[in-house]
Amino acid sequence: MSIKVKLLSPKTPWLAKKTFPSYVWDIPNQEKVIYLTFDDGPTPDITNKVVEILAAYQAKATFFCIGKNIAENPRLYRQLLDEGHAIGNHTYNHLKGWKFKTSTYLSDIQKTEELLDPARPKNSLKLFRPPYGKLKPSQGKSLQKLGYKIVMWDVLAIDWDASVSKEQVLQNIISNAESGSIVVLHDSKKAGDNMLYALPKALTYFSKKGYRFEKIKF
Repeated sequence: MSIKVKLLSPKTPWLAKKTFPSYVWDIPNQEKVIYLTFDDGPTPDITNKVVEILAAYQAKATFFCIGKNIAENPRLYRQLLDEGHAIGNHTYNHLKGWKFKTSTYLSDIQKTEELLDPARPKNSLKLFRPPYGKLKPSQGKSLQKLGYKIVMWDVLAIDWDASVSKEQVLQNIISNAESGSIVVLHDSKKAGDNMLYALPKALTYFSKKGYRFEKIKF
């Protein structure tokens, strides 16, 4: 059995949250806080623009980085840390967990962890998001034993899909996000145009309503 969230649904079905209650789907609060997350970076000409946009709104976010991209873009990765954003592990090679043995999957994650550790503060929270939102229960249990918080999502922007307009990406966010929502965007070339259109507009929309944007912390 593996997690199979319906990716084209902007709002995560309640059944997924109920089926895997030990994973983090949202962070309920009464303070009008939304948690923006970015998968698949760091990516040149994309991630740096995201950082600039977030800074303009005094917003913090959580970046689930691919290890290979960290290795290829160490300065971009360092920029994320210097700006005070949180970092999560997104495997080294963007693996679909259900296609790999648990040992292989964990080894790929550890390869990324070795890149994260030298730059991260000691005893910092270990966050993990499975690529495609899919991993075997055995993989999830093993990661939790290793001290990871497995972070899923409450709202999916669907910014990577070329068949989805940039206006719809924005609507996916503003129509579904609420206080406590974990929102997924992608700082990748594939999603870049849609995401960079929707991000500042979503920040403006929610800021006017009194919301803050914070990195994930427990």
